[in-house]
Amino acid sequence: MRGVQFLEPLFEFSGACAGCGETPYLKLLSQLFGDRMLVANATGCSSIYGGNLPVTPWSTNHEGRGPAWSNSLFEDNAEFGLGLRLAADKHRALAASLLRALAPELGAALVESVLAAPQIQESQVRAQRARVAEARARLLPLAEHRAEARDLLSVLDHLVRRSVWIVGGDGWAYDIGFGGLDHVLAAGRDINVLVLDTEVYSNTGGQASKATPLGATAKFAAAGKRIARKDLALQAIAYGNVYVAQVAMGANPQQTLQAFREAEAYEGTSLILAYSHCIEHGFDLRYGMKQQDLAVASGYWPLFRYVPAMRRIGESPFRLDSPRPTIPFKAYAYNELRYRRLTASDPAAAEELLVQAQAAVTDKYRTYEDFSQLRDGPTPAAVTAAAKSWGLPGEVPLVPATPAR
Repeated sequence: MRGVQFLEPLFEFSGACAGCGETPYLKLLSQLFGDRMLVANATGCSSIYGGNLPVTPWSTNHEGRGPAWSNSLFEDNAEFGLGLRLAADKHRALAASLLRALAPELGAALVESVLAAPQIQESQVRAQRARVAEARARLLPLAEHRAEARDLLSVLDHLVRRSVWIVGGDGWAYDIGFGGLDHVLAAGRDINVLVLDTEVYSNTGGQASKATPLGATAKFAAAGKRIARKDLALQAIAYGNVYVAQVAMGANPQQTLQAFREAEAYEGTSLILAYSHCIEHGFDLRYGMKQQDLAVASGYWPLFRYVPAMRRIGESPFRLDSPRPTIPFKAYAYNELRYRRLTASDPAAAEELLVQAQAAVTDKYRTYEDFSQLRDGPTPAAVTAAAKSWGLPGEVPLVPATPAR
């Protein structure tokens, strides 16, 4: 990924499976925002290799700054992350109030520059750190005899913009923690959500989740998943004010980088769905990035960004970043044992599910193309209509269950 290799990673030497598809996204996250990042991590693979105490892969830079990381449960991680955001906002408000009260001693010009400084680009954040350091130097003599100065010193660093990330897998985001996640998406706060989407409960042994695709096998779906995966991206897009991106580093690393930077800079809630190959998929993970590329080339995992801010300049907020499918779905899917397994136990069902899966992929991509042409992007009504046609329960013919033998 051009340029990023020069940035120091603050996530390194994890205990994840060799070839894990999740860890490259966390490494990228730490390279871009690690020195001011707060991470609420749902229980799952990412919490195990991310908090394998007494050691941790989360690190600090030469200035002693690094991610503040904590693990929460499956069912309340989104609420936990929202709490981190609310606490950070409260600390900043307290710091701003104390700074204004001490303006006569610190200098009105410095106080105003600290409070009014933009902090979207990294260069702006670095400049803010220099201003905060100057304020700290002026505060230290005052702290000897002013309680307000001591109070301000305790929260002064919160005047540097915090980057709050809620991280978890699809078992958390699509299933057990979805109620809390939906609450966060609707709250409109400056929170970033990263879903490491392996399409299965990876940490607990490969059980099916609502992200498991049509036709794939998994525990609790041994006869093949009979309905399409939930489209979490479209559900978030329906709010209209949530930044949403679907990425696959192995297919388009620059699009992944752009999505991460746009999501963090967006002054509101953002959601990134990151395709993450997994040992549970049943293929040699040395070729994980190649398989990600095939997922995009087949149209199964289209790359896109929904950027609400584009409306301000009169452009469609929905940006389709991947071309039309160039290979059939089978050319991607049958590289993986989770799709091939059914061909041995029930070839007829496997063939029928493959046909349905190909139809769903084609229909979804065409709908996304239509969305990209809409000036105002997909409306809630368009999102609902599209989701119904993609295999929600009762909306498409299902393959009859194979009789017990």
